Amino acid sequence: MAARDSDITPVVEDYLKVVWSAGEWAETRVTTKLLAERLGVGPSTVSENVRRMVGLGLLDHEPYGAIALTPEGERLAVGMVRRHRLIETYLVERLGYAWDEVHDEAEVLEHAVSDLMLARIDAALGHPRRDPHGDPIPTVDGELPAADACTLADLATGVAGVVVRISDADPALLRWFTELGLGLDARVEVVALREFAGTVTVAWTRPDGTTSEAALGLPAARSVWVAEG
Repeated sequence: MAARDSDITPVVEDYLKVVWSAGEWAETRVTTKLLAERLGVGPSTVSENVRRMVGLGLLDHEPYGAIALTPEGERLAVGMVRRHRLIETYLVERLGYAWDEVHDEAEVLEHAVSDLMLARIDAALGHPRRDPHGDPIPTVDGELPAADACTLADLATGVAGVVVRISDADPALLRWFTELGLGLDARVEVVALREFAGTVTVAWTRPDGTTSEAALGLPAARSVWVAEG
């Protein structure tokens, strides 16, 4: 059964976006447990919704297998990702929100904004290619640049690169990065990797030429994505 417009509820949109996002920057196996954790609902609720979305032709799920998007599910998911990231960008650039404040706001607004308003937001921003955290914004046609980066935790000592993305999963971590002055487009170099201590010492130069150095815990280092070069 093909999904009708009335079938595409905010709940369905949230599921599609979470399934898609899980595989954008890492090969993450999507399970009912993962969906339950990220959506904040019980496993039985996830199982029921996944079964319904399989019936609508939006998800594929074999018993005990991973959950995956169908082509139609992926099209809708990418559209929701575009909405979310454009709204985040507008909130930061035009309404003065901090980058740690926009995720929850965008989660609400992405379901309500019309296609016309989204197009106006896109045009008003000059058709941005990334959101405030460095995540690429899909085009209106659903095209998305391939992610070609690795985390700071994956770089060897002495290797340098440019920060292209910082995960927005933890607002407290974003606030800490703000205090450190570590953000997008900074040129970073791994000074020392101490796996026994769980730290990565990095030095960076901001776009304005100022420099800093700090020791990051591995969880923080895994939240910073760098394009080598």
